[in-house]
Amino acid sequence: LSKLEIIGLSRKDLEVTNYVQVEKTISRFRPDVLINTSAYHAVPICEKNPLEAMAVNFLAVKNLARLCQKKNIFLVTFSTDYVFDGEKKQAYSESDEPAPLQVYGLSKLAGEEAALRLYHKGVLVIRTAGLYGGAKGAVSKGGNFVLNIMKEARDKKTVTVRSDQVTSTTYAGDLSRATLALLKRKASGGVYHLTNEGHCSWYEFAKEIYRLAGITKKLIPVDRSSQSFSPQRPKFSVLKNNKAKKLGVVLPTWRTGLKSYFAYLASVK
Repeated sequence: LSKLEIIGLSRKDLEVTNYVQVEKTISRFRPDVLINTSAYHAVPICEKNPLEAMAVNFLAVKNLARLCQKKNIFLVTFSTDYVFDGEKKQAYSESDEPAPLQVYGLSKLAGEEAALRLYHKGVLVIRTAGLYGGAKGAVSKGGNFVLNIMKEARDKKTVTVRSDQVTSTTYAGDLSRATLALLKRKASGGVYHLTNEGHCSWYEFAKEIYRLAGITKKLIPVDRSSQSFSPQRPKFSVLKNNKAKKLGVVLPTWRTGLKSYFAYLASVK
């Protein structure tokens, strides 16, 4: 790790949808590996702004794949469990057929397919789920599920959380370490699933957050499976990390990941 030179760029440094700017930046730094963490990922906003969602999640990824192929740079880009419809009711493997329910999932799938079509041997498409991390979470979402549920507990008498939507929650710290492990093992191009092990409903996840945070306020599970929502979300979008495990890359359980995140939050206070 000490031999790696890591260059991080924020949205202030680089507009990922600007092809000319991206090409100039790549030529300037000449990386061996390019890791794309950009995403237009607030699901309701994607429905309202489909062109912007496609620009970031599809077109930018397509352009990155084209430029990386041209310059012989290995590309890592992240995708989502929302490429699936959740009707399988079993964990999804990398070989399962995608069937997105909303603009967000459609745009991410389009990005996956474009990158792999252009540069299959040189692209890792990493699907993850229920992602959280950082001291402030995602700017576009005003935090993350963990931070927001603790804020709700401070501001409200009772908090309601969906009990009918099940996923594989993932701590960003564990995801980044697993991604680096795949690169060190020289994983071949293609789709990989990387999530914390196990699965839970958002209500179960919230209960564990309450327990770790010492919150005693009432938490109410809500089953909305019989209601119609727009945009739709997959009810069971658990991912199996089959390909990563074959390379010896195994993530901690979701409970352990959450404990690690609480330890991180305590360290940056």
